[in-house]
Amino acid sequence: MKPLTTVPDEDYRHILHVSKTPEWTQVWHSWTVLVPRRTISGRLVWGHVLRRHDGRRWIYKKLAA
Repeated sequence: MKPLTTVPDEDYRHILHVSKTPEWTQVWHSWTVLVPRRTISGRLVWGHVLRRHDGRRWIYKKLAA
């Protein structure tokens, strides 16, 4: 009887035609965000952040200027 061997996940994905997450989800891009809050002068608060998708949700980082 042959011993059982393990198969790497990439081989299973290839056999089942299941792809990894799309390449664009690994890229950070600049995004303008409006915060639902107003300043003392009555203007909306807004700013620039970095944003990317991890396959389930959006992740945001403060954009250092």
